[in-house]
Amino acid sequence: MLILFDQGVPEPLRRFLTGHAVYAAREKGWGTLLNGELLRAAEREGFDLLITTDQSIAYQQNLKDRRIAVLVLGTTDWRIVQRKIQEIVTAVNGMQPADYAFIEMPHR
Repeated sequence: MLILFDQGVPEPLRRFLTGHAVYAAREKGWGTLLNGELLRAAEREGFDLLITTDQSIAYQQNLKDRRIAVLVLGTTDWRIVQRKIQEIVTAVNGMQPADYAFIEMPHR
């Protein structure tokens, strides 16, 4: 699966997504693109999944007609994200085109 990390997604997560090709938006030169532009660019480049921490993406963007799947993480804090690694990996491995999933991450 070809995965794109939006700004804010902790880079260390990359090493747990084995078997997938993972790129950060900034690596593609897309660091300043807004969500709609980023989704379009990612789909044009053949990305299968966007991982983001923007919890309002589903309200700001029409994801209904998208081919790309979207996984939203509930925080940008790596200390919290790493507690949910297995849940994230399971979600990533189960994502299909146009899927949307949110992984809640309590700050406790």
